[in-house]
Amino acid sequence: MTAAQARIEAALADAVAAGIPGVSVAARLPDGSLVKAAAGVRTAGDAAPATTDSVFWVASCTKAVTTAAALQLVEAGKLDLDAPVAPWLPMLAAPKRLDGFGEDGQPQLAPATTAITARHLLTHTSGLGYEFCNEALTRFVATVGPYPRGVGPDMPLLFEPGTGWAYGVGVDWAGKLVEAISGEPLADYFQRHIFAPLGMKDTSFFPSARLQARAVSMHQRQPDGWAPIPFSLPETPHFGMGGGGLYSTSGDYLKFLDAILRGGAPILSPASVALMSEKQWEGAEVGVLPAVNLSRCVGYDPFPGRVKRWGIGFVINPEPGPNGRAAGSLAWGGLGNCYYWADPASRVAGVFLAQYFPFGDPLALEAFGAFERAVYSG
Repeated sequence: MTAAQARIEAALADAVAAGIPGVSVAARLPDGSLVKAAAGVRTAGDAAPATTDSVFWVASCTKAVTTAAALQLVEAGKLDLDAPVAPWLPMLAAPKRLDGFGEDGQPQLAPATTAITARHLLTHTSGLGYEFCNEALTRFVATVGPYPRGVGPDMPLLFEPGTGWAYGVGVDWAGKLVEAISGEPLADYFQRHIFAPLGMKDTSFFPSARLQARAVSMHQRQPDGWAPIPFSLPETPHFGMGGGGLYSTSGDYLKFLDAILRGGAPILSPASVALMSEKQWEGAEVGVLPAVNLSRCVGYDPFPGRVKRWGIGFVINPEPGPNGRAAGSLAWGGLGNCYYWADPASRVAGVFLAQYFPFGDPLALEAFGAFERAVYSG
C-alpha cells in the first residue's frame, strides 16, 4: 500500500467513524497515479460494504457531462452559445419573470425581455431556478400549486437572463437542447460521444441489473443518524436528465475528470476546456445554495465568504483552496453529498461519493476536505 492510499483510507475510516454510512472515492494524484478507496456500507444497518465499484446517484455531477455535450455541438458548428435557444426549445420562447408578490400574496409576473441563450443555461444566469434552494420559487409553488417542471410560463424566471446568478434547471434545459440539435435522446448521445470514448462502462441514466446490484441506498438524516429511504429516478426518460439524472461510480466519473485534466481529449478540444475555465459570472453568491428546504439542503457554499466564479459548467475558485487545490480549479457536486474537483494546474482530480440527504451536511464536507488534503499531502 502506498502512503497516499494509506492517507486516503484513513480519512475515509474517520468519516465512517463519525457516522457517514458509506463512501467511495477516486483520485488522480500529483504524480499521475490513480487511487481508489471505499469505506462503510451500502445501506445503513446492512453488512454489505461500500466498494470502489459501488454505484451512486451522482445527481448534479451530471451537469458537467451535459456541458461537455453542448460544447461538442459548439465545436461542430451546430450550436452558438450566444444565440437564442427558442428555435430549438420553443417552450423557452416567452418566459415570464417573477417580480415578487402582491399585497394579496399572488405572484407578480411580467414577460422577460431578454432571450435565453445556451450560455445562460450553462452558467446559471438564465433566471431559471430550483425550488428546493430558492425562497421565491418555494413561495410561488405554495401559492399556485405544483407546476410541470421547466414548462414555459409555469416556470418563472427569477431575473432577466444575464443579469444574475441562481442555481437551477438551466442545464436540464441544455440537455433538451442537445437532444433537439443532435436528434438523439440524451442517454444515447452521452453513450456514443462521451461514455464510450472514455471507457465509462458504469455510468448511465437507466442502470442495468448489473449496476443496480452494486447500488448504494439513499439515506436521510434522522435525529439518531441516517436511515435508508426509498429513492429512485423514473425508469422512463424524464425532464431533469441533463441536470441530475446520472448514476456512476467514483472511478468512472474520474475518467471524465481525467479528460478535463488532459485538455479534453478525446471528447473535447483544448479550446473548449479553456472556455470551461473562463469566468462567466463572479460574486459571493456564485455556487451558494441557500438553506430553504432543510430536508434536501442545509445550505452550501463551496468557499464560504469568498468570491467565486462560474465558468461553463463548473464553479471556479480564483484563490487557492484551503485543502490543497490550486486557484482556477473546477468543481461541483450532487445532491446526495457527492463532490468533485479537477485541478488542471496541479494535474490533480478527486471524486467523493456519499448517498444521503441533506446536501451540504457538515460531516460530508469535513470528510471531503480530509480526502482532498490526503490527496495533496506528500
